[in-house]
Amino acid sequence: MQIALKIHRLSKKLSTFSKILSKVLDYLNYLIFNSSIPATAKIGYGTKLSKGGIAIIIHERAVIGENCIIGSCVLIGGRSKIYNVPSIGDNVYIGSGAKILGDISIGSGSIIAPNSVVLKNVEKNTIVAGIPAIVKKENITIKDFI
Repeated sequence: MQIALKIHRLSKKLSTFSKILSKVLDYLNYLIFNSSIPATAKIGYGTKLSKGGIAIIIHERAVIGENCIIGSCVLIGGRSKIYNVPSIGDNVYIGSGAKILGDISIGSGSIIAPNSVVLKNVEKNTIVAGIPAIVKKENITIKDFI
């Protein structure tokens, strides 16, 4: 497991005992990896951050499934005047530089191309790309691409 995720998981455990220590670890993650992965974000086991988690920003209420791969410089966050934030399924590949914004869900087994801006829901087993992201291919098997 990468160090950024280890720090996140330790921060999550400490948040039940001490909010201050949890915040210190979150800040340490920011200083070392220039990433914001708050303790309140739910990240499933088996999820990997490429390049050790450099420059990844995850909203504090975001939910990320298991066995996902998240590239560097990825933003998973909200939009103004919309309370809910993204929910990402299992086995999702998010390419470097992708932005996933707003009250949307990304289906399991999907691929988000690098530098895409996702503003709408993505069905499971789908490839999306572009600004804004549009469907490029449906009914894919992620194991064929990774």
